[in-house]
Amino acid sequence: MARAPASRIGIVGDIHGEHQLLDLAVDHFVRNEVDTILAVGDIVDGRGDVDACCELLVRSGAIAVRGNHERWFLAGDMRHLPDATPADGVSAKSRAVLAALPATQRLETVRGTLLLCHGMDDDDMSTVRPDDEGYALEANDPLQRLIRSREVAMVVAGHSHCRMVRRFGALTVINAGTLLAHHKPCFGVIDLPHANVTFFEPAAGEVVTADVFTLAGLPAHPRN
Repeated sequence: MARAPASRIGIVGDIHGEHQLLDLAVDHFVRNEVDTILAVGDIVDGRGDVDACCELLVRSGAIAVRGNHERWFLAGDMRHLPDATPADGVSAKSRAVLAALPATQRLETVRGTLLLCHGMDDDDMSTVRPDDEGYALEANDPLQRLIRSREVAMVVAGHSHCRMVRRFGALTVINAGTLLAHHKPCFGVIDLPHANVTFFEPAAGEVVTADVFTLAGLPAHPRN
């Protein structure tokens, strides 16, 4: 059965094993009736429980892509990094989940096509930061290709750990931030009928609203 176009979308940035914060985010999404959950990858390489993270993503029906940390983990690379997940640090079931993650996914929404990726398109080491201007944007080849192609209306990405909503011509780039406890953790809800993105932060086991961004210039909602 074809998936209905997404309307209210929960977004999770780089997870890095933060199973407790991921559980908090998923619970918030369920209670606030999102119809789609997106995860930008970098599930491994952190201090928490990667198996629990994989189980939460699968159980919630989240659509996820792989990050550079999954790529490194599966290849046995960069295991000298702080908090790197050891090769035997996940179950066979979780390894299969991680190995099956694609680099990108596209899905239809009520306001146009959305591209889910880790960095920018299929380059998991590229990113757009809130303060990037001039040459930093001009030299970002994956971003420029997406702007020129006009094939997608939105990109949901991560990698930089910096939550962000920026518009480049007809393209809106949303960075979901990170769940890393020492990197200003957050998660978000994209409300396409109301054309906004709300970011939430954990605070003493509760969830508080941190930032609200207006989405401008998206394709019209079909009910408008």
